[in-house]
Amino acid sequence: MPILEDLGVLDQVESAGFPRKYGATMLWGSDPEPWSWYFRETNRTWPHAYQVWRPTFDKILLDNARSLGVQVREECAVTGPMREGDRVTGVEHRKPDGTTASIRADWVIDASGQSAILGRSLDLRQWDDYFRNMAVYAYFKGSRRLPDHDAANNIFIESYEHGWTWNIPLSGDTTSVGIVVDSELGQRGISEYGVEDYYNAQIRAADHTAHMVADARMIAIPRVTKDWSYTSERMIGDGWILVGDAACFIDPLFSSGVHLAMMSAVMAAAYIRAVSADPSMRQPAARLYQQLYRKEYEHFRELARLFYASNRTVESYFWEARRIIGDDDQASRRSFVRAVAGQAPRGYERAVLDKGHLPVDLTDAIHKIESGRTKRSCDFDHIPIHDATPRLAEGVRLERGLTFAEDQFQWSALLITPDRPEGAPISQLVAALVSCIDSHHTTTQILTRLTSGIESPDQKQLASEAIVSALRILHTDGAVEF
Repeated sequence: MPILEDLGVLDQVESAGFPRKYGATMLWGSDPEPWSWYFRETNRTWPHAYQVWRPTFDKILLDNARSLGVQVREECAVTGPMREGDRVTGVEHRKPDGTTASIRADWVIDASGQSAILGRSLDLRQWDDYFRNMAVYAYFKGSRRLPDHDAANNIFIESYEHGWTWNIPLSGDTTSVGIVVDSELGQRGISEYGVEDYYNAQIRAADHTAHMVADARMIAIPRVTKDWSYTSERMIGDGWILVGDAACFIDPLFSSGVHLAMMSAVMAAAYIRAVSADPSMRQPAARLYQQLYRKEYEHFRELARLFYASNRTVESYFWEARRIIGDDDQASRRSFVRAVAGQAPRGYERAVLDKGHLPVDLTDAIHKIESGRTKRSCDFDHIPIHDATPRLAEGVRLERGLTFAEDQFQWSALLITPDRPEGAPISQLVAALVSCIDSHHTTTQILTRLTSGIESPDQKQLASEAIVSALRILHTDGAVEF
């Protein structure tokens, strides 16, 4: 939503008549009845999103780009990249009349979705064996909506014996209804019964979904898509950048595709601006682009893996196979645990995970971080703070590095900690505070040094309070000890 606002298209999206989505409703985990979570519980600024009809939504975005001066060539099919050594220098394409042409460019951004034209050409794709699923979906008219008024436009997800279903209300009384099943078993079923009969049989097996479409009319034959998850060995290189599904695709359980596409597109645009203005950023910004993208992808992957593994609404081959999580990526797991532990109890991931039976080691890790933070926050109130001498915890240091903030790559101060070896960007105030913490000076001496240039007593007092507040946060996070 904020990206649409920044692009200047939010008014058009709002006036397009898309249903407002206030959250999601699921039959999953350990609860035998459907349950919901809502955006408003953790985001007062954006309490809703939209269930968009992609042809209309995509045209809004395309026309907006054209109005801002982008040269758009429609009905042209890219046939492959142009290369000079390792550098991508443009694309070859086929025009509507069947003739071929080429376009040279300083940068080629591959937003070709799962076609992944560049990724396939450069042999970058890496398949994820855990999510070997297949989706079959169709569109209906007259499907029932969820009974709760606040949840009427929610996506509804139901786990059933052979996998799970989605029901997404769209504009004009149209609904997208899909099933996600094991790829091998799904292909076997389609071969035996045909796509439509197999699809209808699976819908009938999911009680709530079957009830919602019982009186609806299918308006298009079911479509089949293999949704095996994948990522790319590299997502950025000499003259090229991968965004959205062209870079990676994760199981559609949490509708993360548009989020990843929008986020990566914003970063790709920022990257090109940054290296055009400062060529020295080229390599460090490329590393950060890939690091941030992969971290976001792995966060959704870990959430999906855990949510699959924790489902106990159904006992079947499909669910038993997905309860065997396999080899864990410990770095990704630690990053995920830190992110989830920092959320409010009603946060998106917390609401999802709290409905399932999670591995004991995961819940213990989350509780350990949260209890440690709570204890340190309480302890801070009993420290004679002005007379105390702060010190940096072991492994904590200050570095200058590249960050991505406010839609741009920029050099910034980074706080390196054992939990965040990649570094967390911090403000100039916090950087100045950390640089003064040397295990010798008291808080009062640090405050005197940092506020020495402020003449107004009131401003000096406000600055001192802000510094003490920053000290509390650093102590709560375990970066500063006393």
